[in-house]
Amino acid sequence: MKLYQLNIHIYTTLHIIWLVFQVLVAVVFVFPLISAGAYLLAGRHKKQLPPTTNGNYALIVTAYKYSGNLNHVIQSLLKLDYPHFHIYVVADDCEDYEYAGGDTRVTILHPNPPLKNQVKSHFMAIRHFKEAHNRIVIIDSDNLAHPGMLKAIDPYFEKGYEAVQGVRTAKNHDTVYAQLDAVNELYYLYYDRKVLFGIGSSCMLSGSGMAFTTDLYTRCLGKMDTEGAGFDKVLQKRIVSMGKRIAFAPQAIVYDEKTSQPDQLVKQRARWNNTWFRFFPYSLQLMAKGFSRLSLNRLLFGFILFRPPLFLLLGLVSVIMCINVFVSMKMFLIWCGLCMLFAGGFFWALYQMKAEKKLYMALLYAPKFIGLQLYSLVKARKANQFSVATEHSYHKEIEALEKDNVNP
Repeated sequence: MKLYQLNIHIYTTLHIIWLVFQVLVAVVFVFPLISAGAYLLAGRHKKQLPPTTNGNYALIVTAYKYSGNLNHVIQSLLKLDYPHFHIYVVADDCEDYEYAGGDTRVTILHPNPPLKNQVKSHFMAIRHFKEAHNRIVIIDSDNLAHPGMLKAIDPYFEKGYEAVQGVRTAKNHDTVYAQLDAVNELYYLYYDRKVLFGIGSSCMLSGSGMAFTTDLYTRCLGKMDTEGAGFDKVLQKRIVSMGKRIAFAPQAIVYDEKTSQPDQLVKQRARWNNTWFRFFPYSLQLMAKGFSRLSLNRLLFGFILFRPPLFLLLGLVSVIMCINVFVSMKMFLIWCGLCMLFAGGFFWALYQMKAEKKLYMALLYAPKFIGLQLYSLVKARKANQFSVATEHSYHKEIEALEKDNVNP
């Protein structure tokens, strides 16, 4: 009899744990829809700030080993419609690179010895400022900038924000991998940046197209010694921990090159996966601080950091559904309903971000895209060995953007 009761107790305990686990995953899974509903009800999406020109910006571009795109990004930045800015290019281990344009607004720096670290490159640029820049913008070496980018960022600083994230939009759709990478970017752009900021939290940083007051950036990362990818994760955690919000500027556009080949995709996702596992404790720290200080900004932002990469979340949901086929058909049907909600929310994000028709068509290849990301998990542990330099090719789509003065 006692053995029977013990077995019942164990079964009940395991059943409760299983249900609690499913509820937790379900909340993470459908939270984007919940947040989008709150965002639409709040009506904050209707607000748009007029452009201003009151800052003095340092535009910091970093490159490691590969300098093939630097001329294009510099020419793009020189077209910015803004009176006060200077471009600092840190050409790390690019000894042969020099800019031949002769513009006094461009400074090329060659670290010796090579820094092999983005943050160190940023601070090298800061140490070589030609004037007292009160704001900095981080730009990748494969980006192009819309001429109105700085005018769109500026009003958020004028409102008191010290950190602002712009929009990274794809500049190349040349392969199905690039198209699916662009779809992925649009999904996160809507939920993790536009919506998250709109409901009172902070916009997630993207790694480029982001701006800060020089004082905040140096306070947050001045003593940082993190190797490999993920400096933006450390930066956003420290900003939000300080009680500050990261603003989202939907009109501040930079054009970002998407991964167009399978090997690029695996390496990139390996870096991202490595970053999520390394910095996962940040989510718990921020949520704990959010609870203790009743801070919606910290609580929501920590919860978003808690969420695994989308392909891992979808894989986890698939495993749960397979188990429920044998454990509980009722729960299996509930999960089917949640998957339909998720799919609706996914397409809603693409619709809201005005995705092109070919991006919808690329979703037919999503299983292969997810498969490559699962394969990237194998390489995640050694991701930092190839996380510094990623070469990109020059596309006809870039020529078109430059010809049109990168107007959208």
